[in-house]
Amino acid sequence: MSAEDAPTPAPPEGYEPSTGRGGFSTLNGPYLHRAGDGPLMEQCFYAQKRHANGVGLVHGGMLSAFMDGVLAGAVWRGTQQRAVTIHLSIDFLHMARVGDWVMGEARLTRATRDVAFAEGRAYVGGHDVVRCSGIFKLMGEPVR
Repeated sequence: MSAEDAPTPAPPEGYEPSTGRGGFSTLNGPYLHRAGDGPLMEQCFYAQKRHANGVGLVHGGMLSAFMDGVLAGAVWRGTQQRAVTIHLSIDFLHMARVGDWVMGEARLTRATRDVAFAEGRAYVGGHDVVRCSGIFKLMGEPVR
């Protein structure tokens, strides 16, 4: 059985599958989230072979797309508005590998009438894999 065919282990405690995502995120996932009402948005994914580059490390584009969604989730949680990314800044700090649970967390740091700001990180075990920040255009319509 190849690494891609191996069953995904049980998710971290408290995480459940995310639904209602767009086609791009659905194709890249599956993503899971931890439900809660606090300001912290928490999501994760299990790194599979299809998420990796040729040397078995999770591809930077995968980490970027994942964290863009985590930051956007924090903006939604804090503003209850849909938003699109204006700017995304990511610092790659450490490696994530196939077979890792990649954990992401983000929080809204500020929101105006039109724009919101968020910060976050992805980590594996005790190591930050990326730190990131984003600026999002608020679309002015509440999420239903």
